[in-house]
Formats: sequence, C-alpha cells, structure tokens
Amino acid sequence: MKRILVTGGAGFVGSHLCEYLLNQGNEVICLDNYFTGKKQKIVHLMNNPWFELIRHDVTMPFYIEVDEIYNLACPASPVHYQYNAIKTIKTSVMGAINMLGLAKRTRAKILQASTSEVYGDPEVHPQPESYWGNVNPIGVRSCYDEGKRCAESLFMNYYHQNNVRIKIIRIFNTYGPKMEPNDGRVVSNFIVQALQNKDITIFGDGNQTRSFQYVSDLVEGMVRMMNTDDSFTGPINIGNPGEFTMLQLAREILDITGSKSKIVHFPLPEDDPVQRKPDISLAHEKLNGWEPKVPLREGLLRTIEYFDKLLIEEGRR
Repeated sequence: MKRILVTGGAGFVGSHLCEYLLNQGNEVICLDNYFTGKKQKIVHLMNNPWFELIRHDVTMPFYIEVDEIYNLACPASPVHYQYNAIKTIKTSVMGAINMLGLAKRTRAKILQASTSEVYGDPEVHPQPESYWGNVNPIGVRSCYDEGKRCAESLFMNYYHQNNVRIKIIRIFNTYGPKMEPNDGRVVSNFIVQALQNKDITIFGDGNQTRSFQYVSDLVEGMVRMMNTDDSFTGPINIGNPGEFTMLQLAREILDITGSKSKIVHFPLPEDDPVQRKPDISLAHEKLNGWEPKVPLREGLLRTIEYFDKLLIEEGRR
C-alpha cells in the first residue's frame, strides 16, 4: 500500500484518479480548495477508511508524509482559468514549487499534470513531445499556457538540481462523467445544449480540430507513467490521436441525443488553436503499450447519460 496525495482531487479528473488509486489498494489523500472542484465528486469515497479529504490551497505550503504526489491542482477550462488569471498562474507556479518542495523533503515521486496547451496554436501536426510550441505569452490564455510551461521548467530543475523523482504528462482534451455543465469545455457545452434543445454554439467555422480522450484512458495513462522507471521523466503526451472537427463532434452528439438543436456560429476566441492532435508513439513505447481504448461514440454515450441524469436532478431538463 502506498500513501498517495492527489492535489485537485475533488475535480473532474482528480476524482476519477482518487477512486482508481483506492481500488488499487492505496491510501489516498485528496487535497482541494473547491475553486472548481466539488465535494460531491468524492463524497461516495468518504466512508473508505483509506481515503482522506483535506481542504487546502496549493499556493500555500503543505506538510504531510507521502510516497507519491499527483499534482492536478489548477482550473483547466478556459472559462475557469480566465476568471481569475492571476490565481491561475499562482496555482500553477507556486503550487508546483510547494509540491516539489514536499516531494524533495519526503523523497516522494511526483507527477505533474501538464497540458497540450503548452503547444499553443501548433505549427507542427500532430504534436510530438519534442515540439516547443507556439504560445502567445501575453494573450488571454497565457495564464494557463505559460503557467503550465513554467511548472514543467520547475519540475525539470528540481530533477536536475535536487534529484527529485519527477514525471510530466501533457494531457489532451479529456471528457467523461463528473464534468461540470457550465465549465465551458466543448464536449460538456455541446451535450448540455443538445439535451436542453438549445442552439449548439460553435466558435469559428467549426473546422478546427481536437482529439477527445475518455477520462478512464487518461487515468490509466497517468498511473502507468507514475510507475515507470525513475530515469524516465517525460514529458509525455497522454491523449487520443483520433482527430475530429467541432462540426463532427456536434453532429455526433445531435445524433446520439436526437436533439432538435440547431448549430449556430460565433467568432473564434483569441488564440484558439486551429489544430490539436497528440503524437502518442512515446506513450505507447514507454507505458507498456498504452493507448486509448474508449472510442468517441462510446465515451459520448456514457457522458450524455451522466449529464441527462444530472440535468433532470437539477430540474434543468
């Protein structure tokens, strides 16, 4: 049994990770300040004697004895991370410093949940880990993009200077149950709009692409990365290489839901990437043949079922 700290553990991905780690027979400490996380996502774990929930902000130092740390704490959707841009940067940078300091003191292994946003609006397609990216350092998305890039730099410097055992993953668009209806991510936006028979809002002409990864595939990739040999630090892409336009995604959701919604177009937001697709050959090589298992339609069916039930419970459907 390992004692594992998950920062941002009451968030969308973090809650799935906490559950997975508990099921693997570990003791799990979930740390969250509930800026975007919610206690409802992990309340069903509270009766497990090996689960502990602590309300804390990673921008402040934290002291505990652990074997592993998964550093997920940071708002991840544009609506949330742009709401308080300074707080987003502080969470990424100061949170990384505090968690790396904890890992150094306890000699714990630590994984940084970085993002495909470090590639910005990429000029290389698909994006390999060797690509340095095309990021606007002063744009509206820079609080998240550059915060995560700085965190990666901090992780590498703690590795080289202090021999901290680090892992860096770059997460591509992920979806699934426990997403928030109002988080501003494209999958949740389209599903909620379709279930409520409201207009499907597409920004731009809808031909921009994304790669959508079901949350269980991400969690498995994260844990496999944590369990790799200490000599391999990453960064490594964790995503689904299936590439879809926004129009394709919208039509798939309309088909599944049988919605009467119409597709409407709005101007493309500033610095919104035109293409996004991971090169996962390194993950396949280093993570024992890891690759996504859940196809888009199957994952959408599960996610739509979750949102349908949630909206009915909230009286919004």
